[in-house]
Amino acid sequence: MGSERLEMRKRQMQVHQEAAASVLQARHRMGNTPTNASNACCFCWCCCCSCSCLTVRSEDETIQRSAFERRTEGNTNCEESPKPTLEDAHSWTTSFEKVMKSAAGRSCFRQFLRTEFSEENMMFWLACEELKKETNKTVVEEKVRQIYEDFISILSPKEVSLDSRVRDVINRNMLEPTSHTFDDAQQQIYTLMQRDSYPRFINSTAYTDLVKSLEEPPQPPLPPPKP
Repeated sequence: MGSERLEMRKRQMQVHQEAAASVLQARHRMGNTPTNASNACCFCWCCCCSCSCLTVRSEDETIQRSAFERRTEGNTNCEESPKPTLEDAHSWTTSFEKVMKSAAGRSCFRQFLRTEFSEENMMFWLACEELKKETNKTVVEEKVRQIYEDFISILSPKEVSLDSRVRDVINRNMLEPTSHTFDDAQQQIYTLMQRDSYPRFINSTAYTDLVKSLEEPPQPPLPPPKP
């Protein structure tokens, strides 16, 4: 199994490198060759090389990444998000869609995913949602690259689990990045969360405790101290 996994990683890396080279060639033909084009790997979308450009970022790019990560992370504590009503919490048991359409539902579900060490699935899904709202081509390309590095690259600690077919689709889409570059991958991760994590969330003590807390009547205010 170890040798098979290593071989699969090598094949994925080769595909990523070929995709990066194709992007560079396309931009060169369009007269939009980056200033560091003399070193093709410095334009690598997938971040699969070991050159210094992977560790040395410009100040502007660092600022953009920090802002991007703050937006995609959002509220990570269920108590900090808009508090759901008891009706809201009960509705989450009817479908996964109800959870994902609710800000409080997404926050509570994400907190549960963190306990299962799979929070990156929700982070990736949220990043894709934000990407689809963007219309500026330059910003879209930057966000696509960041999402690839954060969640698709095999070298990322937050890499999401995608099959080879979807990875091939992504690598083709990277040649002409758009706000829908990751649609297939987003749907696959959505389905994974729906089939795998969602049932455990509904049956978890975290969800049970939340419902109980919403069922408890509010405590009456304490009487004023006697003079």
